[in-house]
Amino acid sequence: MVNNKTILIVDDEKEIGQLIRDYLKGEGFQVILAFDGEEGLKAYRKYDPILAILDIMLPKLDGIEICKIIRNESTIPILMLSAKKSETDKILGVGFGADNYITKPFSPSEVVARIKAQLRRYTKLSSPKDNRNILKFEKLEIDVKAYNVYLDGKEIDLAAKEFEILTYLSTNINQVFTREQIFNHVWGYREYGDINTVTVHIRRIREKLEKDPKKPKYIKTVWGVGYKFDGGE
Repeated sequence: MVNNKTILIVDDEKEIGQLIRDYLKGEGFQVILAFDGEEGLKAYRKYDPILAILDIMLPKLDGIEICKIIRNESTIPILMLSAKKSETDKILGVGFGADNYITKPFSPSEVVARIKAQLRRYTKLSSPKDNRNILKFEKLEIDVKAYNVYLDGKEIDLAAKEFEILTYLSTNINQVFTREQIFNHVWGYREYGDINTVTVHIRRIREKLEKDPKKPKYIKTVWGVGYKFDGGE
């Protein structure tokens, strides 16, 4: 049975998964545990969670592959777990659609705080308070309330953070933002992360929206400063 407070944890280290589960249950969440990639993917499709926590290194199917599959089907927040401290793994995780990453070892209370922060942002963006629901720029249309993007009438699948970046820039047309400003707005001031993640996400947005990503019409680079959205003029 689907529960609207269901969180999926996929980690082959059972003690870690059970520890996070216990903390989340104390916060009123229902938690589904899986211990390998194939089991995790089946659980995702069966329980329709509101957020997924994926270890990068998993048996049968790794966390990056699960992340890519989920992101093609859903905009739910995804957090990656990794025992490696290399920036490559961290950027790789968010580059394939993850919203944030957590490096082991970690504090369970920190994980719970990150989860709550992601869910707050996801809920807020899905239900904006203002009435500017539809943003239109030539062939590009952004439905903020429905969380959808259309290009030339065709729906474009964006990851949650890709959508948030696009919405942030497009609601401040022609204003230049640094990577730090974008990171702080989308991920939050208290989140840990590498601002290079912003560059990865913008590259992915361009790949999905632009005929020639090297000559973008929508999100343009202001060299030495950051990025701006100019409406495709």
